[in-house]
Amino acid sequence: MTRTWRRWASPITLLLLLGLLGWGLWWGWEQLTRPPQDTTPPCVPQSASVLTSDQVTVTVLNAGRIPGLAGQVSEQLRNKGFVMRAPGNTDEPVSNTVIVGGSPDEPPVQLVSGFFPGAEIWPDGRTDGTVDVLVGDAFDGFNDEAPTEIGVPGGTVCLPETSRPTEDAGAAQP
Repeated sequence: MTRTWRRWASPITLLLLLGLLGWGLWWGWEQLTRPPQDTTPPCVPQSASVLTSDQVTVTVLNAGRIPGLAGQVSEQLRNKGFVMRAPGNTDEPVSNTVIVGGSPDEPPVQLVSGFFPGAEIWPDGRTDGTVDVLVGDAFDGFNDEAPTEIGVPGGTVCLPETSRPTEDAGAAQP
């Protein structure tokens, strides 16, 4: 009996280890290919008849080859009172200016788009109340005369839970 067990111990152990390895590969592939979970907190509905720039959180992303453009535009929006997230770069193919938000008729999107003449608006269905601005090489400029407040149809606007800046005013900007 001992001889029989020794004869089969190595192949059985090998099969168990191969099974464990196969299960680990399957589990790893499932984790790698599953859709990402949205960890962005939803916006908070607030009563308001007017939306001001200090209630809107904006991220500016450089989609072109002009160094520092996102940082310059971020600074211009900050000077108008917007809550700014750190500027950055994007691989999104954009030549002009694109405003990205939940829907084109949301007050935050409308307020931000007033500062960018000729900008396209791309709705993405986001639910956090933030706005992204993608600036490309054919950036049309900044409308310094745009209003810093806008009326809110229906008297309710959905804004991010917190509206605190996440970058230092003197930080290096892309």
